[in-house]
Amino acid sequence: MRLWLTSAFRSLRIYNYRLWAAGALVSNVGTWIQTIAQDWLILTELTDNKASAVGIAMGLQFAPQLLLLPWTGSAADRFDQRKLMIMTQLVMGTLAISLGLLTVTGLVKLWHVYVFAFLFGSAAAFDAPSRQTFVADLVGEKDLANAVALNSLTFNSARMIGPAIAGLVIASVGTGWAFLMNGASFGAVLISLLFLRRHELTSSPRAQRSKNGFREGLAYVWARPDLRALMIMLFVMGTFGMNFAIFISTMAVRVFQTGAHGFGILSSMMAIGTITGGLLAAGRDRPYFSHLLMGTAIFGLGCTLAAFAPTFWLFGAALALIGVASLTFLQGSSALMQLSSDPVMRGRVMALRMAIAMGGTPIGAPIVGWIADHFGPRWAVGVGAAAGVTATLIGLRYVLRRGEPAKPSSAVPALEADEELT
Repeated sequence: MRLWLTSAFRSLRIYNYRLWAAGALVSNVGTWIQTIAQDWLILTELTDNKASAVGIAMGLQFAPQLLLLPWTGSAADRFDQRKLMIMTQLVMGTLAISLGLLTVTGLVKLWHVYVFAFLFGSAAAFDAPSRQTFVADLVGEKDLANAVALNSLTFNSARMIGPAIAGLVIASVGTGWAFLMNGASFGAVLISLLFLRRHELTSSPRAQRSKNGFREGLAYVWARPDLRALMIMLFVMGTFGMNFAIFISTMAVRVFQTGAHGFGILSSMMAIGTITGGLLAAGRDRPYFSHLLMGTAIFGLGCTLAAFAPTFWLFGAALALIGVASLTFLQGSSALMQLSSDPVMRGRVMALRMAIAMGGTPIGAPIVGWIADHFGPRWAVGVGAAAGVTATLIGLRYVLRRGEPAKPSSAVPALEADEELT
């Protein structure tokens, strides 16, 4: 057990990564506080429990991942990622504080939330690929998979803490203060970026300026059967499976008739599952394609159980299972893509990954929200179950038909299915 713990948390031996992870944890707690507050504000204060309105806000927030794709990945590959993240964190903090002030003063309207969701998503679209590929500079190639897993663990630890705090804040002082808390939390990331030991950073190769950078990234991914299969799986899961804000909020309000506190508890129960999945992922030497298949299959099962759950606590237990599965899939796909991509292409590959995983939300979230409004929340959760099954079948097709091995970068092993599925 002691050896496993040492291996699982080995990246924390590195000063820069410890500092970065601490700042990220504080900021992620704030982000989850805002996520819960935004959904609750729309669902209970600005509309009459309209899940479709939550879906529209989600769509606007994630649409920039796709709309800005020609620039986000190239920016991560070309520019100083640390300076780029300082800019994006400042912008997102300012936006959160502005929305908080509008809400606290009682001036907020639904269209304000939509505008801020789009602007916040635009900043996040530039931040995400830089943040994900910057991990390699913090820890080097050897500990990259472990650091990616710990990043997921940090994010989902915040996912357990943030919703619980959000429920308390909303119930006691209102949603506006939740936004203000998130705005302040961005200061933690800014402090960590400013106090990094820059001489200890591992300098990754930077891409040369090119007018065809986006097309080069597309061509690189298209030439790789493994990356193509992963992208399709991500699209299905991201578009129709991972609409958790709609699933949890509508089930909490309409089916189990609970308040903000119960909403926060359900979100935290799901986070318990994702933390468990993160610990399991951190203990692995490296992820394999079979881990992704296991994740999507269990996700489909978990959503099926959630759709039929008769009580609040059984629904929460199903959410915990969904959390394990979603983390296994998302962390595994991120690590596999980074480990098997050439360093000069990583920013564009990860930007494509984010665009595919989240860019489908403007399509899927309004559809799932409409289904929840017209057929009921349980049918909306059923869409997630279907997405998990479909993604599993797509992955199995790749495993059974893989004739071309993945082409590795010069520094890391190829992405391929492991022997247990041969």
